[in-house]
This record gives sequence, C-alpha cells and structure tokens, in this order.
Amino acid sequence: MPYSFTRPPPRAPASLAAAKGPSDRPLRLLIAGTVIVPIVLFAIAAWISYQDHFADAEDRLLRTSALMQEHAAKVFETFEVTERYMEEVFGDVSNDQIRAHEAEYNARIRNFIRDLPQLRDLWVIDGNGHPLVSGTVYPMPQLDVSDRDYFRALKNSDITTHVSEVVQARAADTTFFSITRKRKGPSGQFDGVYLVSIAPEYFSNYYATLPENAVSNAAILRGDGAILARYPALPGSPRLGPKSPIMVAIARQPGGGLASGPSSVDNINRLAAYRKLPGHDVYVIVGVAVNTIRMAWLRNMSSHLIFGLPATLALFALAMLTLRNTRQISSAYAQLRDETNRRQTTELALQQAQKMEAVGRLTGGIAHDFNNLLTAIIGNVELALRRVEGADERVGRSLSAIRQASLRAATLVQRLLAFSRQHPQEVKAVDINRLVREMSELIHRTIGESIVVETVSASGLWQAAVDPNQLENAVLNLAVNARDAMPEGGRLTIETSNAYLDDAYVQRTGADLKSGQYVMVAVSDTGTGMTPEVRDKAFEPFFTTKPTGVGSGLGLSMVYGFVKQSNGHVQIYSEPGQGTSIKMYFPRLADEAAFPAWTAAEEPPIPRGDRHSERILLVEDDLDVSRYVIEALSDVGYRVDHAATAAAALELLTATPDIDLLFTDVVLPGGMNGRQLANETQKLRPNLPVLFATGYTRNAIIHHGRLDAGVELLIKPFTTEALTAKVRQVLDGKKA
Repeated sequence: MPYSFTRPPPRAPASLAAAKGPSDRPLRLLIAGTVIVPIVLFAIAAWISYQDHFADAEDRLLRTSALMQEHAAKVFETFEVTERYMEEVFGDVSNDQIRAHEAEYNARIRNFIRDLPQLRDLWVIDGNGHPLVSGTVYPMPQLDVSDRDYFRALKNSDITTHVSEVVQARAADTTFFSITRKRKGPSGQFDGVYLVSIAPEYFSNYYATLPENAVSNAAILRGDGAILARYPALPGSPRLGPKSPIMVAIARQPGGGLASGPSSVDNINRLAAYRKLPGHDVYVIVGVAVNTIRMAWLRNMSSHLIFGLPATLALFALAMLTLRNTRQISSAYAQLRDETNRRQTTELALQQAQKMEAVGRLTGGIAHDFNNLLTAIIGNVELALRRVEGADERVGRSLSAIRQASLRAATLVQRLLAFSRQHPQEVKAVDINRLVREMSELIHRTIGESIVVETVSASGLWQAAVDPNQLENAVLNLAVNARDAMPEGGRLTIETSNAYLDDAYVQRTGADLKSGQYVMVAVSDTGTGMTPEVRDKAFEPFFTTKPTGVGSGLGLSMVYGFVKQSNGHVQIYSEPGQGTSIKMYFPRLADEAAFPAWTAAEEPPIPRGDRHSERILLVEDDLDVSRYVIEALSDVGYRVDHAATAAAALELLTATPDIDLLFTDVVLPGGMNGRQLANETQKLRPNLPVLFATGYTRNAIIHHGRLDAGVELLIKPFTTEALTAKVRQVLDGKKA
C-alpha cells in the first residue's frame, strides 16, 4: 500500500471502557503494602536501633574514660609523691656529695622503686645536664642530657614540672616518658632536674585489660598530641595532628567529651571519649571503630530478619496468588478490549490508506487524458504564438495567458503524480553537495534578499540514487515554504550530512523504512513554525494554511511522495515561534557504478531557425497531440510519418526503411503498448532509436517508480522547445 500516515491510536468507545473486568488495583495496593509496610517498619526500627547502638557505645566510652582517668590520676599522684621524696633526699645535698656517695644513693633509689612497677627509674641531673645518680645505672657513665626537651623546658622557663614525650633511653635499651621537677640551688638558681622515668607499657598493659566490647584502642597523651602510651601499640613515636578529631574536640572542650572521625595516625574512623587529668596537660583517650558499632548493629538487625522475612514473604506470596487469579478472571475482558482497539486502529488505517489510494487512482485515471489535452493546448498555443508575431498585441497576450495557465495545470498534475508516487524518476548517482551548490543562485533569486541563505555541506558526503530534477524541485519547494513562513525576513539553512537510522529510531517513528546508512538533506528556517495539529497534516494533499488562492497545498505532498518513491524518509521538526526543519533521508548508494552519474550541464534549447532533414515515425492515438507534434517538428525541417496504433506503425516501419527515429506514446489502443512496439521494432531495426512520450503509466517503461535503464522519455505535457530539444538529443545520441 503506497500511502502511510502516522496517526495516534483511536480511543476505545465509552461502552467498552466501561466493560472492564474486576479491578485488581486493591490487590496491587495490598501487594505493595506487604512489601512497603514491612520495609518502612524495618527501616524505622533499624534507624532507632542504629541510634541506640551509637548511644550505648558513647555511654560505654564515657564510663571507660572515667575509669581510665581515675587510674591515671592515681598513678600520677604516685609520681608526685616520688618527686617530693627526691626533694627530701637530695634537697640539701650538693652535686659533689651525691657523686661521693653515689653507691649509697643508688641503693636507696633502687629499694624505693622496687615495688612500683609504673616507675622505670629515678634520676638526679645537675645544672649542666649531666646525670649524678639513678636507681638502675651504677656507676653513672659520662652522659649529657642537656639536649633533652625535659631538661631544656625547665632550664629555659619558669615552670616547675614538665611531662615529656616518649624517648629512647641512652643508658639502656628501653623507652620511657618522664615527669621532671626543677632542682634549685641554695640561692634559688637552676641546679638541674629530678626525673621520674615512667614505663609506657605499664599503661598499655592496663588498657589491654579493658572490655573488648567497649574499647578498640586506648591511649594517654599530652595536650600537644604526643602519645605517651597506647593500646594497641604503634611503631615509632606517634603524634596526633592538630586537625585530628580528638585534638579539635580538646581545643573546643578541654575538660572532656566525645569526638568522631578518621584518626590521623591510622586513618580509621572511630568514636572516642577523652578526659583531662587534674593538674596536668595530659589526657586519657578511649575509642571504638565505627565499623565495629555498625557490625554489632547489623548482627542485631539480622536476628530480626530471621523472623520477619519469612512472614513477609508468606504474606506477599498469598497476595500474588490472589492477584494472579484476579488477572486470569479479567484476562478475557482485556483480550476483548485489545481486539476491539486493534480492529478500530486497522479500520482507521485502512480508511486513510483507501482515501490516499483513491487520490492516487483518481490522479492516475485522469493523468493520461488530461496531459494529452494539456499537450495539445500548450503546443498549439505555442505554434499560434509563433505565427502571430507582429500581429495584434492583444491576441499575443491572450495566448500567453492561456499558455501560462496550461503550464500551471501541468505542474498541478505532476505534483499529484509525485505525491501518489507515480511520477517517473530518472534515477542517477547524485553528489547532493554539488547539486545544492548549483541551486544556490536559483534559491537566492526565488526567496528574495530579505532572507539570509546559509549552506552547511558535510565533508565526505555519500552519494544517493535519486532523480536530480525532482530533488531540485523538492528543495526549491521547501525553500519557498520557508520564505512564506518568514514574511519579515530570517535565515534559511540547507544542510547535508551522513546519517545512520538505527532500529530504535525506526521503531520510535513508526516509519516504513529500513535501518541503515542514509544521506540527509535538511531545509530549516527561523519562521513562525507549526502547531502539532498542522505538523501532523502537513503532508496531506490539498492541505494548506495559506489564504485562499495562494498555493495548491501540494508542495509538501510532492516532497513526501518523491522521498517515499526514492525509498527514503522525511520528518518535520517544528514548534510555534521556533521555526521549522524538514529533513529528507535518502539511502546511501553503495555501488556508484549501478547508476549513471549526474552532471549539471544544461542542454541548450533548439533555435527555431535550425533545419533538420531526418525522418520520424510518430505513434500517437490522440489526434490533437499528433497534429501539434507533426506541425512542431515539421517547422524545424523534420519529415514526420504518423500512425495511430502499434500495428500501423509496424507496417510503416517495414515499408519505409529510412525512418531515423521512432517517437511513440506509451499508452496505445489495439492491444499493444509503446513498450511492446519498441520491442518489436528492435527485431526489425536493432539500431533504430526510440523516444517514448507519456502523461501517466505504471509498468510499461517504469518499474517501482523508476525509469527502465536505457529508456529515453519525454513527459507530457511538453513544450515545443522541450520536444525539439529531446528529439535532437536522441538523434544525436544515435549518431554518436
């Protein structure tokens, strides 16, 4: 069926819409409820449980940090007692006396720290940084600790007590952090320090005994971030950075509190609690990994799923069974509705196709006779114009008006044939970029100076197999339509490109074409645009939005028919006030040698004064057309023989051997058409050229809308110049 227009599917009648089966909406809502409600409840419970797990973790951390603070405070009290003991023992003793009685003092210190595992050693250091005595090192070697921070901090400031970071001992293979107190001379001058050496593992071992469910790490650190002891231990001398969550929280709330975030020493996301020791810039910290809290939460929620999931699935399965039964009941109603809608859609499409088919048949039915009449009218008017030159001017004007009206009527018939895809196409391998360039001057003259014309040509454009004359007419029609849509001026763009129309595009548009490679020609304007209603009807014949008497409504119909006859696709993109773009897609020509190449060379008309002596056999059943053709050809010197039927023509060919051209109409009476006549002629005169004339034909010399290879055709109605030029072309081709 050669006509197809995409239309929306029809709506079902009200009587059918009301005849639906039992509604399954409540069941679908129930099924949704069996899934959504448990999910929502579970999500709420999970959120509450999540918050509770973190609240419990915070509570455990705060309680544990309080316990650690109490423990560390008591230990630091021991350190203070130890420092006071050192002052009592060595307060009035000079450095020389200490050196002289080093063994005695060493024994006293060793006995003092024996039962205090938190103490590693006690030292007395003079004002120059040289140790005098300790509880574990005897005799004291020559050491210099004046570079230690615990020594410099007391020597160079007014503070009396200092807590150091963890350092490597120089007198033994061990580490320690210390609490040092300033040692003063008789006149109050700086005379060294008393050093309490503390074992970090004492705190680490204690932190290891804390409950595992409450702690993943614990530490004691100075206020500047230096870690004094930690469980689990870290290599080196770790220190918290100033942007660590703990240090930020301490700066904001020094006494104690909570902090969360990734640690600056191992980048693990933790929730932590901290507390400050009384009298010291020292903090205890306890933390638990956030993932640990979440895993505990997930284990807890999993136990709920064990019981809740089976019940939810059972309820869901029961609802699905009920829904299935309901749908089976309503299936018959749905099938009835679908079948009714399908039949209505098919009937509407059939009606539309029949309407378009009727237009096509009507066009084809009148085209032959109507074009014969127009040929006779146009030809005889032209002959009359030649013969009245110099006579009454009013007669010449009247004849010219008749000729112009006849030519417009001929154009109307050709557009109808193009829409119905019955216009013969002389297909050639066309370079569309070149064709558009050749048309540029004609387009500029046609649309006027108020519109800017822009051409965008794609490089490497594929060739297409189309009729170049009809493509020119299509582009010109679209340009004229664009001009009418831009009364105040604007921009017209003609664009070419290679394109690939995939299966998704074909399915989306519902177009009757195959997916693959195409050559696209787009004509776009900046005019008034189209409404969706106008856009849907734009290709229908005789539909126009122009005022009465302006346009025939066949311009876009001709474009549509030409593109479809070329196995292509055409699409309109338009919105009111946004302009219009009409895109034509032609299949890519894979084998360029399959069709003759198009050339833009123009054939000059035959001057009236040229004289020729060849003999032509005219086969035409219409007497008016025959009379005109005979006179027109005789005027330029040809000898013309006439036959009204194919049988009479064959007799003349047999009897007259000097005939140079067979000029025959395609549609002939007597049971033999022009194509069959040409075939018989080839048997008698193999080298005799044949020129066909037709106003309409389907299958004699045109198949699938395209002219058969090697066929010369003159389309009715034709002018005298077109007739003489075509005859000369065919004869010269024979001579060549």
